[in-house]
Amino acid sequence: MKKPYELGFVVGRFQAFHNGHADMMNKSLEICDKVAVFIGSSQESGTEKNPFPYRIRENFFKQVYGDRVFVYPLPDLGVGNNSTWGEYVIGNVVERCGRLPDVMISGKETRRAGWLAGKPGEGIAELYVPKTVVVSATEMRDHLIAGDFDAWRKNVPRELWDDFDELRELTLAAQGNDVSSSI
Repeated sequence: MKKPYELGFVVGRFQAFHNGHADMMNKSLEICDKVAVFIGSSQESGTEKNPFPYRIRENFFKQVYGDRVFVYPLPDLGVGNNSTWGEYVIGNVVERCGRLPDVMISGKETRRAGWLAGKPGEGIAELYVPKTVVVSATEMRDHLIAGDFDAWRKNVPRELWDDFDELRELTLAAQGNDVSSSI
């Protein structure tokens, strides 16, 4: 059966991946032949807000989705959430996927509203996936800090359960640090 969109893309930091992200990804896979995931702040790690390096965040997707999604780094540009950032994101999609995307999939966030403003975003649909799973990456990092495996496990796909100890160690090591240890 033909899906409504050939190429969709998702952007997020995924610090850490949780069932809310999984819900959005599952919906993306239902409507798109190909889903490209761009991991923002890919150059950041080892900080309180960004404890996990790109390779671990990329691995979240490989563990849960295998080869059903395509994952790419998206380093920060330093311009904020505006049309300049949107042009940068779209340029990355074209560079990595060889064409303009058909749809941008995200949670309903006002900060993404201007991303597709301007010529590069013309013709790209926007799909906002309602949050049916109420959880945040900050909350997930708090579960890791507290060592609360049961609360953490309830909010992540089963494929990631074995990652708890490693993610906890990285999260604890990043506490109070605001200097990235990445590239």
